[in-house]
Amino acid sequence: MAKRQEQEAPDALMTRIGQVVMLHHGGDREEARDRFLRLWAEIGEDGDPVHRCTLAHYLADTQNDPADELAWDLRALSAAEELKDERLAGHEGALAMRALYPSLHLNLATDYVKLGRSEAAGVHLRRARGAAGVLGDDGYGDGIRAAIGRLERRLAEEWPGGGVPEAGPTEGPGGETLGPPRRP
Repeated sequence: MAKRQEQEAPDALMTRIGQVVMLHHGGDREEARDRFLRLWAEIGEDGDPVHRCTLAHYLADTQNDPADELAWDLRALSAAEELKDERLAGHEGALAMRALYPSLHLNLATDYVKLGRSEAAGVHLRRARGAAGVLGDDGYGDGIRAAIGRLERRLAEEWPGGGVPEAGPTEGPGGETLGPPRRP
């Protein structure tokens, strides 16, 4: 019985996150941000990485300040990176998490463009393109691939000599980590 409740809890949490996403898509950005933050407090810094990734990914979209948006997108990527292959293989959301990587990197690239950091944007744009092979031939996959293409064209126009700059170090653009520091 406890095992069944344990399995139902993540579904209930993802349903709650989905409800707030619908609220946000309905146009109530501030209320969505407030509800997402309450869910974040409920999940906690040490909560399930799938939940933290999903929540931070959507919470980023509710931010007014590009630096705050970047911080939440970095949290989402950091949580996704915690899912090692062996853990991901046993998780129901494994395929969905793999399909989220192109979007995570695309969002980071977009954040860096907003902040005027074209080189960092290029690093994540290449990572988005490299991860796009897992996307399905459906509306979601087509939308992400199209957004990657649009950002590639934009950077190609803005970058002297055309094209996205060569990749720098892969640890993280600009020397930062892939997310906020974790509490010990």
